[in-house]
Amino acid sequence: MTTPDLDRIRAFAEQVGGVITGGATTAMMVLGDRLGLYAALARSSPATSTELAEQTGTHERYVREWLAQQTAVGFVTHDATEQTFTLPREHAAVLASDDSPAAMIGAAPLATGLHRRIDEVVAAFRSGDGIPWAEQDPTIFEQTERFFRTSYRNSLVPEWIPALAGVHEKLTTGACAADIGCGRGAALILLADAYPQSRFVGFDVHEPSVVTARKRAADAGVSDRVTFEVAHCHGYPQDRYDLVMFFDAFHDLGDPLGAGAYARAALTEDGTLMLVEPRAGDDLTTTIATVPVAALGYAASTFLCMPNSLSQPGGAALGALTGERRLREVLVDAGFQTIRRVAENPFNMVLEAKP
Repeated sequence: MTTPDLDRIRAFAEQVGGVITGGATTAMMVLGDRLGLYAALARSSPATSTELAEQTGTHERYVREWLAQQTAVGFVTHDATEQTFTLPREHAAVLASDDSPAAMIGAAPLATGLHRRIDEVVAAFRSGDGIPWAEQDPTIFEQTERFFRTSYRNSLVPEWIPALAGVHEKLTTGACAADIGCGRGAALILLADAYPQSRFVGFDVHEPSVVTARKRAADAGVSDRVTFEVAHCHGYPQDRYDLVMFFDAFHDLGDPLGAGAYARAALTEDGTLMLVEPRAGDDLTTTIATVPVAALGYAASTFLCMPNSLSQPGGAALGALTGERRLREVLVDAGFQTIRRVAENPFNMVLEAKP
């Protein structure tokens, strides 16, 4: 029997320790976000723990310990002489506001939601059963809206829509568009604001998300041109849409082939299907090599996407990091004739499909 390489054991133990530290740090990120610590430190760096506590209405001793951990992980810097802490501007762009193009703080609650469903996922592994989206922890709904909204805000109107053949022009003069699996409505609200001559409707099976989407639309002042309804991806009105969209939802479906065929039938003769999916390669090796957040994507897929698909008729379980080749195969089988990849960003790829 070969003697274990102690150096490799030590190195791997350090790697695992870093992963566990990352999980603990994610919890600290959620704290910093909910208490406004990042935002306050971004405004007033450098600051002492006392000053930060005063600005945020929190207890100094708790804040001091939070700052110590954030310093240890390299998120903030510490001046030992002045006893102050600084959140560098580059770090603030990622942690302090959802409005930043680089914002990732909205993803932090994901870990919280995953941990809260460990027992259910353990049982699903043994039984093969699914877990419907509606049974996920509410933290997941918050995280999904916040994280993806950043990507949509930065890319949807300025990049993705113009990349689709003729769609910007149709929406500018007045078109009808549908979002299938709309969640809390982030994407459609952005589109309704950008294209006031068009009409938009979002469909989702999760009623609480639909209720929230309606409120979001009213708050944004666009409820006169965007509506949200509870409906299945095989059961919404086929009203001959100029544009049908799936935003990070197609891979979650139990029957994506059927949903694609249904969407094709709902389009006008020259209509467009826009499929926004997580960026991935066509195999594991390529995905790991080219997608920096591949490990996070596979974790989310294990806990959220595949269980949701397996809870539905069909149970296709494509997985979050499906890859373009498999998505194309599904769309071709659904009856689409022309499919092209029109855009991408660090987190998403966009496919255009035409009947």
